[in-house]
Amino acid sequence: MSNNLSIVQLLLHASWVVQLVVALLVIGSVTSWTAIFRKAFALKQVVKLNEEFERNFWSGTSLNDLYAAANQNARNGGPMERIFANGMREYQKLRERRITDPGALLDGARRAMRASLQRELDVIESSLAYLATVGSVSPYVGLFGTVWGIMHAFTGLASMEQVTLATVAPGIAEALVATAIGLFAAIPAVVAYNRYSHDIDRIANGLETFMEEFSNILQRNLGASTTTASGH
Repeated sequence: MSNNLSIVQLLLHASWVVQLVVALLVIGSVTSWTAIFRKAFALKQVVKLNEEFERNFWSGTSLNDLYAAANQNARNGGPMERIFANGMREYQKLRERRITDPGALLDGARRAMRASLQRELDVIESSLAYLATVGSVSPYVGLFGTVWGIMHAFTGLASMEQVTLATVAPGIAEALVATAIGLFAAIPAVVAYNRYSHDIDRIANGLETFMEEFSNILQRNLGASTTTASGH
């Protein structure tokens, strides 16, 4: 408790520049922690929804039934379900235009899924740039406050005839608080950024794998349709 009070007293007696730096760092720390918790919940939800749809996809349900369910669940579905829906939508639109070339049908579906994948990743990666900014900038902001505080402390000591450790220590301690708070803001942001980047890479790899598997299924269906048509 005494340590907390001493830090508060140091900040109250610090220069206005150091106080401003500390205030900015505290705001950055609070907002980064908010982003960390929101991103943790969002990524957990994405993984859950993707796993649920993938189980349904491989359960033997027809593509048309999955597509109908995906359209009804467009707002609450996961990224994998929306990618599937976009691919099926483009595939059916091309077939409605009486395009029979299997290559054109498959390429159209793949392009639609690739565009949908990019949109989904943009949403999933939101807030990562902010965490990276807080993690990289906060130590330098804190260091600026420390340098300024030390300069201010030594400027005040210039008018004193006798300088002792007791007169130097408070000013330097005030300045060092800024660096400590800068590190306190930066470290969690950097750890979260690295963790979430790894998780997002795994999600992206899973979505790309699903796109390839779904493309293979469409290709087999197109091959079967072509074989049936040629047999007749």
